[in-house]
Amino acid sequence: MSLAGTAAQPSGVFSKGNLQALGVLLFVVAGSLWALSLDTRFVYMLVYVWFGLAYGVLLQYGRFCMASAVRDLFAVKVPRMAVGMMIAVALYAVVAAVVTLAGFSTFHPNALGWHIVIGAAIFGFGIVFTGGCASGSLYKAGEGNMNSMLVILAISFSQAIVVSASGWWDSLVPQSWVDAAAAQDMPAELTITQGWFDIFTAGHLWNLKGTTTAEIFGMAETAAGIVLMNTMLTAIVPVVVILVALYAFYYRKGHLRRSGKVNPTLGDEVAGIWAMCISSKNTAIAGIGLGILAGLHMYVTGVLREHYGIFNFGELLVAMGYQDGLSIQDTVFDPGYWYITTQEAQWGGWIMQQFGINSMDSIFFGLENGLPNPLLNAPGFMSIGIILGAAVMALSRREFKWKTPSWETAFFAIVGGTLMGIGARLAMGCNIGAFFATVTNGDPSGWIFLFGMMIGAYAGVKVFSWWMDWSASRKESECGL
Repeated sequence: MSLAGTAAQPSGVFSKGNLQALGVLLFVVAGSLWALSLDTRFVYMLVYVWFGLAYGVLLQYGRFCMASAVRDLFAVKVPRMAVGMMIAVALYAVVAAVVTLAGFSTFHPNALGWHIVIGAAIFGFGIVFTGGCASGSLYKAGEGNMNSMLVILAISFSQAIVVSASGWWDSLVPQSWVDAAAAQDMPAELTITQGWFDIFTAGHLWNLKGTTTAEIFGMAETAAGIVLMNTMLTAIVPVVVILVALYAFYYRKGHLRRSGKVNPTLGDEVAGIWAMCISSKNTAIAGIGLGILAGLHMYVTGVLREHYGIFNFGELLVAMGYQDGLSIQDTVFDPGYWYITTQEAQWGGWIMQQFGINSMDSIFFGLENGLPNPLLNAPGFMSIGIILGAAVMALSRREFKWKTPSWETAFFAIVGGTLMGIGARLAMGCNIGAFFATVTNGDPSGWIFLFGMMIGAYAGVKVFSWWMDWSASRKESECGL
């Protein structure tokens, strides 16, 4: 190799990947400065952008994905990702308790009902075929995985279609829901609910109650309720139980064999659980970082809401002169913490609106979440931030690569993504919004979602394994083997 050839190759800090990663960061900085030059109140939206960027960095660093967690457990019996997920839950729960005690919590519990199990099972079945959960698909898209980009498109449009669709299936909705929906005091634009999802929402969901464990025990406004009921009983204790179960069923046997312990003591078992938790440094670090960041995100959003005297970003948009795409109530989707799938539904619905397909006459968009321009969609920028953050990390680690899917994987991505979108809407959230953000804030419905998702994922692993065996047998027969 010539000296000239060697000198021409940048290395270390000035490698091509690092320079490209820096370019992505500078792009986000420039966009942020431009938004602030228009109106400093856009700082509220930029909080979503930069926390999304940080989520993306950590997700890619730890290759953090709930689909991987359930697939690895059922298919190859490896608990690594499930352990990282539990670490994140524990840390988020602790930070969320501090935020709540400080009076800046933006959390709102999900309606508790059977729809969570059904939606979660559909969602869990879908993630097996896409190879990524909602957050996993976003960070993998940031690595250049075009299959994950198809998943995001499928999630977006399937949700937008589901919440607005109407047809013969409307007649399958229970009459009790129809009657309950008709009895609701609806705005004039939505007096007659049309479409099964509108009836499901107004006739069923609105009659359910969302709650926290502290509220169940009548301790919602007390420090003891927040710390003992919401944090300890709802999050920390189940996490400890799950970690012990993961150790007992998936890690213990190998650990004792490696350590040479024949008659382990309690101390040996605790050491084994600790070894399991730190067996993958990247995953553990990602879990710790995600848990802390998710809590801080809620805190910063809560502080800004108090500063501007608002409850919803829609109020701020109105004050800045932006009203197009707001709901009837002048609101937009603005959870105030880490959340995925609803903003993707807005992307799909907004594009459909541009092609003349009206989605604003539905309860989901027209009354509750709106259809803002993607350039004014705060949670949407959080998802974009995850993609860009993952790209920064992947480029710096030389793991970015455009990956074109085969026809078979593209088909699975679209079908699986569609199922994920349908499941997320039925369960009123995905693995982040309906599980991670709920149990950490004292809402027990999140564990119901996880249970349903595990059922669906287990069935998905079985079906996917059958498909792979059948496909391999068919190829062998075609080759005459």
